[in-house]
Amino acid sequence: MTELAEGLVKRGHTVRVVTGMPNYPQREIYQGYRGKLYLKEIINDVEVQRCYVWIKPKPNLLDRLLLEVSFVFTSFVHALNAKCPDVILLTSPPLPVSIPAAVLGWIKGAPVILNLQDILPEAAVHVELLKNQLLIHLFTALEKFAYRSTTKISVIADGFAQNLLSKGVPAQKIVQIPNWVDINFIRPLPKENEFRCVHQLCGKFVVMYSGNIALTQGLETVIKAATQLLQFPEIAFVIVGEQKALKELQDYHDNCPEYSENPQATNVKLLPFQPRETIPQMYAAADVGLVLQKHNVISFNMPSKIQILLASGRAIVASVPASGTAARAIKESGGGIVIPPEDPDALAATILELYHDPHRLKLLGDNGRQCALEKYNFEQALNLYEELFTTVQKP
Repeated sequence: MTELAEGLVKRGHTVRVVTGMPNYPQREIYQGYRGKLYLKEIINDVEVQRCYVWIKPKPNLLDRLLLEVSFVFTSFVHALNAKCPDVILLTSPPLPVSIPAAVLGWIKGAPVILNLQDILPEAAVHVELLKNQLLIHLFTALEKFAYRSTTKISVIADGFAQNLLSKGVPAQKIVQIPNWVDINFIRPLPKENEFRCVHQLCGKFVVMYSGNIALTQGLETVIKAATQLLQFPEIAFVIVGEQKALKELQDYHDNCPEYSENPQATNVKLLPFQPRETIPQMYAAADVGLVLQKHNVISFNMPSKIQILLASGRAIVASVPASGTAARAIKESGGGIVIPPEDPDALAATILELYHDPHRLKLLGDNGRQCALEKYNFEQALNLYEELFTTVQKP
């Protein structure tokens, strides 16, 4: 959304963003923003209006609900206190913010576009984050309200569109605009680079996962696969993620018999999120990029790392459901191999095959880069959003 806002401003549009105080990934409001109810700043010519949100480092269900509810109220006050917009773009999750967006659209007489990055509450139910039946019914009703009250719904994958059609959303209300990648920033670079040197990876065959470590992924599969390849010291597994999640993964790693009985015989590196300027080198340092989902993640989640890996020109191994949106995107790209989810045996075997087949490895990477250039170009996505905004505006 940051790139979209800044890209639209560069094309001459006025963009105002209403959002919470910055807190990701530590789930703690950053220094300089604490103790404030509202704050306005200009970032790269985008007006950003920040508001207080309830946030806890280790949230329970009540904390998660309070986060959603607090943003519903504080964001509405901020959004209301401004001139009438031509278009309101709402991203989900979070889902409850569809309420103030709908009210604001009614008051200001502005069309509302819902941009779906995940389908809730379906995703939360499938990964068993949401189990309370009353809350499930409440969020299901909220989902229906969001679809009914918005002018258009933009989805990031065809599986999302099918999901909405099955729920009775009219086809003419749905517009598919894939998430994009900055193909000039993320691009094929030399494999042996500073990132490899800093992390003692020079000369290794690097298998990398970078991104969210959450209930939909199941990173334990990577650790289990790594234990099967200890006899190949040239193969190194690198997992990059949020530090608190890495601590739990480290504990899982340390309790695997293959590692606990011989702590020196590890082929796994756990690294914190890297500074933005080092990200192109980080992806270039990989031989294989991983995409992981659990078996029950099908048509309500589309990892944005797919576009990034394709743009980096590195082969993808995707341990994802064969009928899901991620599997379809990777198969169509020609840039990766899809294997069954939560299957460490298949993951280890596929990595070993690619380790022994550099020609196929390069072919997958080249195919992926070409797909990113043709399908996930940022300028192309900007064109589609501009067309969508023009379509919904009143004459």
